[in-house]
Amino acid sequence: MSVFQTMLNLQLSLFAIMLIGFFCRRKNLIDEKTRGVLSDLLINIILPCNILGSFRMEVTDELLRSAGMVFALYMGVQVFSYLLSRVAYLKVPMDKQVILRHGTITSNAGFLGNPITYGVFGAEGLLYASIALIPVRIFLWSAGLSLYTKTDSKSVIKNLMTHPCVVSVFVGFVLMFLPFELPVFVTNTIDYVGGCTTAVSMMVIGAILADIKLDNISKGLLAYYSFIRLIFIPACVFIVLSLFHVQPLLTGVCTLLSGMPAASMTAILAAKYNGNYEFGSQVVFVSTVLSVVTIPLMTLFF
Repeated sequence: MSVFQTMLNLQLSLFAIMLIGFFCRRKNLIDEKTRGVLSDLLINIILPCNILGSFRMEVTDELLRSAGMVFALYMGVQVFSYLLSRVAYLKVPMDKQVILRHGTITSNAGFLGNPITYGVFGAEGLLYASIALIPVRIFLWSAGLSLYTKTDSKSVIKNLMTHPCVVSVFVGFVLMFLPFELPVFVTNTIDYVGGCTTAVSMMVIGAILADIKLDNISKGLLAYYSFIRLIFIPACVFIVLSLFHVQPLLTGVCTLLSGMPAASMTAILAAKYNGNYEFGSQVVFVSTVLSVVTIPLMTLFF
């Protein structure tokens, strides 16, 4: 199966699940209260299990040799994205600026990144992508989450460090180096619950989209954001890593992951913390649609 076909099938799956959520909201099977319950369940239970499952990998000499380089490279990508988010939307109203900044700092690399990377670079590329996603999750639940929690710095740090998803990151690191394996029923439970992440998150977004009026979409602003998320960031990553003669495989993996559309959590967190979740859903929806074109085009440079 070609890379374009792989990407197209993934996108169609996303949209199909969103349509289910859209239908459920229109039929009032999901009301505002139910949507809030689903968001809480996703953030407090399902996502932590998904994060724990992603850290469960065999620690080999090859993994240890490559982990430092990949981790450092993508940590640099995340720092660049964070700094860019602070200057790219200064003239945008604050309620939308928060959404755009979060969507710039984070991406949907966790869901789309792994299968797409495997399709382009094979098993070795998938290994590197799994390591690169560690900085993505760290920024998602630190700098990204702090955009929605308006408290003093001490409270922000406390909230971040006790957040279920942040705790899961640290627990995941510990699990990687345990001298024994967890019982099978424990790992199966984690996998089963974590496997609900995509379905639940996209259904919630579909339910949010059901309440959006199409004439309220900010076309120019969404086009500007999509250019930054899908073209500008990966172009900068590719140029810089190429200039420093980074191994082609690592350059390709980092570039591909950096060009993923907005994370579904951009809309989910906005809904949970009373942000502009309608605009957040628009950001996720539009950038995901446009990525059907931009991601296959990126592979032409690898």
